[in-house]
Amino acid sequence: MSRTGKKQIAIPDKVKAAIQNGQVHVEGPQGKLFLNLPQGVTVVLEGNHINVNRENDERAAKANHGLARALIANMVKGVSEGFKRELDINGVGYRAEVKGAHLHMTLGYSHPVVYPIPTGIKITVDKQTHINLSGADKQLLGQVASEIRSAKKPEPYKGKGVKYTEETIRRKAGKSATGSGAGKGK
Repeated sequence: MSRTGKKQIAIPDKVKAAIQNGQVHVEGPQGKLFLNLPQGVTVVLEGNHINVNRENDERAAKANHGLARALIANMVKGVSEGFKRELDINGVGYRAEVKGAHLHMTLGYSHPVVYPIPTGIKITVDKQTHINLSGADKQLLGQVASEIRSAKKPEPYKGKGVKYTEETIRRKAGKSATGSGAGKGK
């Protein structure tokens, strides 16, 4: 048995869960989410707990057992509390702002980078260099954060670019003067 798959998922008071036609529907104060169950996995709703079971001991069913349980647990946490991600922008003149349903970033290119904000994700910008992302869907939130970061990944010499707040950039030493004069044409 999968260690993760065996654990029950507790449903908070403010969250409603339903299982219909191979889908798990979860609704709470942060929004609504659903998951199509993978093959070989069944879900049972017992009072205020959800149990995830597998139908057989085939390799695919074993792999999907823990996966389905983790995805459902993330859904329950997402609709009750929500998830957050933070990004920092480093560089002279680099900044971001939210205009309507788009995130506009100035990242040293000849044009501003415009990122459309997907539904279900809320983006706020503090001090023009700190981006806060929040939402109920953990997978979508991570995808959006990754796409924003990929607009200008941090470079290792000066650290300019977009990085996760908790991320540390390994810096490289730049060119250094040798002083010996070797290699210069005489």
